[in-house]
Amino acid sequence: MKKLMLLAAFGLGIGTPGMAQQTWAIAKQELLFAAPPFRQCHASTLVEVAKGKFLVACFGGSQESKPDVAIWLATLDNQGVSTPKCVADGVVNDTLRYPTWNPVLFKVRGGNLLLFYKVGPNPREWWGMVKSSTDGGLTWSAARRLPPGVLGPIKNKPVQLANGTILAPSSVEEESGRWKIHLEKSTDQGQTWQLIPVDNDSPLDVIQPSILTYPGNRLQLLSRSKQGRIVQAWSADGGATWGKLSQTSLLNPNSGTDAVTLKNGTQLLVYNPALPGKDWFNGRSKLRVAQSTNGVAWHDVAVLENGTTEEYSYPAIIEGQNGQVHITYTYNRQNIKHVVLQRK
Repeated sequence: MKKLMLLAAFGLGIGTPGMAQQTWAIAKQELLFAAPPFRQCHASTLVEVAKGKFLVACFGGSQESKPDVAIWLATLDNQGVSTPKCVADGVVNDTLRYPTWNPVLFKVRGGNLLLFYKVGPNPREWWGMVKSSTDGGLTWSAARRLPPGVLGPIKNKPVQLANGTILAPSSVEEESGRWKIHLEKSTDQGQTWQLIPVDNDSPLDVIQPSILTYPGNRLQLLSRSKQGRIVQAWSADGGATWGKLSQTSLLNPNSGTDAVTLKNGTQLLVYNPALPGKDWFNGRSKLRVAQSTNGVAWHDVAVLENGTTEEYSYPAIIEGQNGQVHITYTYNRQNIKHVVLQRK
C-alpha cells in the first residue's frame, strides 16, 4: 500500500507548463469482497445514492460469457461493504439462460435509480435491459427489455445535462468486426430513447465511450479503440451533432476507460497506459489517472496499479458529494478494487 501511495504522490503535478494544477493523494484503497460469491468478476459501476452511501455493481460468475454470470450489487458506506447480492440474471425460461454483461448504475436527477445491463450470448448479439428503484437500490422493479436498437449505456455512466436531457454513451460490435459508437438520448427521465450517430463512416474502431462536459454546451467523447490510442469526438451543441473521430495522444491497449467532469470543471480519466499486445488482455497491468482542463492536454496525476502481467481494468469513476473522487476497477478478475482520491 505504501508503494502505491508513493507512486501516486511522485506522479503528481507532471504536465503541460501553464496548466492549472490540481494535485491528488490516495486517501483509501480496498478490495470490496472479503469472500466473493463468484469465481470471477468484472465491469464494475458505482453511484452515490445518499451522501457517503454508494452502490457498486459488477458482473460475476464462473467466467465471463458463461450462462451463470449475473449482476451483483453491494452497498459501500462508512460502515463498510455489504455482502453482494444478485439483482439481475439472464434467465429466459426453465431451460434457457444467457450471461449478463456490463452493468451501469445511474441516478436520474429528481427521479429513480436505474440499473442498465446487457443479456445475450456475446457482445455482438446481446440486448439491453433495465431495472429501476425508488428506494435507493433496496428493492428493484422487474427487468424491462429496451426497445430494438437501444442497448443503454454500454459500459460507462450517462450524463444529465442542465436541461434534464440524459445522454447515454453506447456502442455496437458488429459481426463484421467493426466497432461503432453512438449516443442514446432521453428527454423523459429514461422512459424513451433516441439514437444519435457519431461519425459512423470513420475507419477507427471504437466502443465504450465516456462523456465529458465543458462550458458553452460543448461535450467530448473518449472511447476505447483497436488503434492503440484513446479516440475522441467533440460536440458544440449539447450532443445533438458530433464532429469526426480522432486519435488522442493517450495510449489504449484495447481496454475500457472511464472519465468524469468534476464540479469545478476539471476532467479526470482512468486508463491503462499501454499499447495493444498479442492478446486482448495484454497491457492491462498498469492503471493511471490523468487530468486535463481542456480535454486536449492530459497529464498523469495518480498511479493506481503498476503491475506486470496482472489485469487491472474496466474502471468506473465518479465525484462524491464531499468532493472526493471514487474509482472502482477489476482486480485481476478476482475482485473489485475501490480507491478514493482526495485533493491535496
